[in-house]
Amino acid sequence: MSPASVTNLAHLLRQSARQFPQRTAVVHRDRTWNWSEIDSRVDAMVAALRSLGVRPGDKILVQSRNCVQMFESCWVAFRLGAVWVPTNFRLTPPEVAYLGSSSGACAMIVEEDFQEYADAVRAASPDLRHIVVIGSPRQGEHSYEDLVAANLGTKSEDAVVDYDTPLWFFYTSGTTGRPKAAILTHGQMAFVVANHLADVLPGLTELDCSIVVAPLSHGAGIQGLLNVARGAAAVILPSEKMEPEVVWALVEKHKVSNFFAVPTIIKILVEHPAVDRHDHSSLRYINYGGAPMYRADQKLALTKLGRVLVQHFGLGEATACITVLPPHMHSADDDDPAANIGSCGRPRTGMEVAILDADLNKLPAGEVGEICCRGPAVFAGYYGNQEATEKAFRGGWFHTGDLGKLDERGLLYITGRESDMYISGGSNVYPREVEEILLTHPSVAEVAVLGIPDPKWGEVGVAVVVLRDDAPPVDAAGLLNHLEGCCARYRWPKHVFFWESLPKSGYGKITKKEVRQKLFEREASLLEVKP
Repeated sequence: MSPASVTNLAHLLRQSARQFPQRTAVVHRDRTWNWSEIDSRVDAMVAALRSLGVRPGDKILVQSRNCVQMFESCWVAFRLGAVWVPTNFRLTPPEVAYLGSSSGACAMIVEEDFQEYADAVRAASPDLRHIVVIGSPRQGEHSYEDLVAANLGTKSEDAVVDYDTPLWFFYTSGTTGRPKAAILTHGQMAFVVANHLADVLPGLTELDCSIVVAPLSHGAGIQGLLNVARGAAAVILPSEKMEPEVVWALVEKHKVSNFFAVPTIIKILVEHPAVDRHDHSSLRYINYGGAPMYRADQKLALTKLGRVLVQHFGLGEATACITVLPPHMHSADDDDPAANIGSCGRPRTGMEVAILDADLNKLPAGEVGEICCRGPAVFAGYYGNQEATEKAFRGGWFHTGDLGKLDERGLLYITGRESDMYISGGSNVYPREVEEILLTHPSVAEVAVLGIPDPKWGEVGVAVVVLRDDAPPVDAAGLLNHLEGCCARYRWPKHVFFWESLPKSGYGKITKKEVRQKLFEREASLLEVKP
């Protein structure tokens, strides 16, 4: 394919700046920037980095909380023809150093509060040549704002790119080892933006407004691309702490119409009394992904907010673009056929979904196997990891590692991660199904079920439960009685532990790897086996 046949994704920003130069683009704390200003700032930083020797194909590592510079950094990389390598700012310095060294980053944009991260990356990355600081730089470093100020007024052309030109290294969470860099390309992401606008945020315009409640480094960053494409404003929270009172006040003030969040964040927002104190009638779409939403949480959100939920399923490797469950396919009424309880939706436009067995055969409707997909939203492979790439694309499909089934209509149902399933007495147990039932108990706030070795049954279930502060107390026997008649006894957890909280990732998802580790650290004396 000719390079001239693919538009650099940064052109989306240029288009919005030309169409809506004076409309609000970004709001953060007491500052507001319009689209013309954002585009000019991106141009200036592109010119500055080019003068420092950053070239197409170079990698730019970004360690920052959500702010206007973080918002701009992806467009800077795209326009340069470089690769954006954002981190989860909650990672540790050694973890970020690994991302810097494994990506081969030549430049790093970093908030001044993360100086130790810059030092760790510098020590681990022989390719790192430039450190650009959001705030006050140290000796040998550059000030982000000084570079912008020195180059304002410079027009920087978009680099010419091909369909397969990388623009974003989307790092996996590393739940099974070191994080891997999924290569997202200009051609792929052009499809993803168009597809999201068609399937997830239909009718989005410059009159809309988004609020950023999750890190821009991952799912919220993808949502940000859509709002830029349509010239819709983005409101960034005043701090990295997600405070429901602040969120709902900003939703009311700016008449926010859309945002992205993982289900845990939505749960926190709708359970907080602030949801009833502020006007949120402007909301049209709350997009959730990264994990399925438990039915109890889904019903509360629908009751509080109305039919505004949009579920999209898809890993970073497929950019949340495998299936979609739009608002009209949600309902708080369990008896409503439109509720589609337990489903994460239908295949996205242009995407194909299949359930495959271990021999790569397609399974019929109703049978559980690995969820696989193919289509233009799928990534180009893992950077520097051919073995993992080949494994992920066995048989011409992208293998998600999630287990699920399709119904007769082609709607997808996720039963859990392949690594979460355990076998008890020869029968497969999918923890998510048990978790769903336990969460309907009025005293249960959060729960994680996982399998551990057992000398008699091979594996048995363990439930780790967080109780609600304002609910009547319940013991293990009470919770197990709640399962009576709802699921077969072989699926019941053998052990139940009550904790004050469950470990979560930087994106708010419960991390079962850490639950398992803490389980054996804290409860080993009560378990019959060791890990």
